[in-house]
Amino acid sequence: MYDAPDPKFPPRQHLGAIAAGSVGTGILAALLLAAAPFVPATEAGVTGAILVGLALGWAMLAVLAVRFTDHPQAWAFAPALFLGTGGFLLLAFGSPLHEALAWVWPPALVVLALWMTVQISRRLRSRGARLLLYPGIAVLVLASLGAGSETVRGAVDAQAPPAPGELIDVGGHRLYLNCTGSGSPTVVLEPGAGLKSSDLRWITPVVAANTRVCVYDRAGRGRSEPATTPQDGAHVAADLHTLLERGNEPGPYVLAGHSFGGLYALTFAARYPGEVAGLVLVDSTAPAPAAEQEAEPAQPAAADPDDTMSRVSALVAAAARLGFGRVVGVSDPSHLQSTVEEYLHAGSSVRQAAALRTFTDKPLAVLSAGTGSRPGWIASQEALAALSTNNLHHVVDGSTHASLIFDREDAAATARGILGVVSAVRTGSPMDPGLGTGA
Repeated sequence: MYDAPDPKFPPRQHLGAIAAGSVGTGILAALLLAAAPFVPATEAGVTGAILVGLALGWAMLAVLAVRFTDHPQAWAFAPALFLGTGGFLLLAFGSPLHEALAWVWPPALVVLALWMTVQISRRLRSRGARLLLYPGIAVLVLASLGAGSETVRGAVDAQAPPAPGELIDVGGHRLYLNCTGSGSPTVVLEPGAGLKSSDLRWITPVVAANTRVCVYDRAGRGRSEPATTPQDGAHVAADLHTLLERGNEPGPYVLAGHSFGGLYALTFAARYPGEVAGLVLVDSTAPAPAAEQEAEPAQPAAADPDDTMSRVSALVAAAARLGFGRVVGVSDPSHLQSTVEEYLHAGSSVRQAAALRTFTDKPLAVLSAGTGSRPGWIASQEALAALSTNNLHHVVDGSTHASLIFDREDAAATARGILGVVSAVRTGSPMDPGLGTGA
């Protein structure tokens, strides 16, 4: 029992140690609770758990300062109560409350942080403790400003005029689909990892001038809503199939996928072979080799990769809600979360794409970047072309992986490759090598 502070350790020294221990405890508790299996692996659940953990740190500062020093820091109960209440509410009520708090939380937290700064300057005599706590308060202020900015930006974006196309329910979430042009076969464009339909602006109108073309946004990005299921290749392909069916866009289809989009095109062709008349793989990620498929190790019984991925994804979404997504060029929290999930499920997607062992004699064009490819890339592109006996493999001179989509001239070469497959499907003829070179 301690009836008074230990004379061997001055109160200020006590306060510095208590502040350090409290900060460390709060951070550790936040991390442990965010990973706890009883906490929902959602953005609201993980965010709530982190807030409760940080609240424990502030509460520990208040309790220990009262118990072991002659300079009680009762003000620390205020941030503990504020953060703890918010955390428990998020854990109890989830996403709906998360959206409501988005407007209330930032200004309230700024006011609290300013009040805490005043209290620390007046009541906390330990210079070391102040140096530990001031950066934490600065982080709270920056988080508040970032979250407030994102909330306002989201509200402004929601008032923007609706884009052409429509949102279609594919089973629990709606995806954006926009189809233009006329003719058959219908071309369906699959953008690469982290990209959306608007990134295909140099290709879509060129193809639409010659046949029907559909672009869409995968779940969680662009105008599409987030999905609750893991977005690996199989789920992406299933969503796309439902989207085209409910959007009254019948096949046959020519699927054109760039980068990761090539994996999804391959998976779609494997799952719905009767609906795919042609393929265009634009510097596509290669599926897993057969040897890797056979040697795939089993997951340990104790591991739950989906839960881990969901928690990582939820953390990313929470960070994006504070404005960190703009650092990497992604403005929307949902978009950043879906992009991270895409990479987290990359292993599953490359294995699922390998289900397409042959494309028989259907028209297949493989377009590869002329520069910037890693060793072995062109060989993997040749292997993709070999899926069909009716193929064209064209290396676009001077192009890069990104420029095949974003550079107007190189995107024109991509569009020519797509139209070459469309022509071969229409005429039932072999692929014309001249179409790949623009001849």
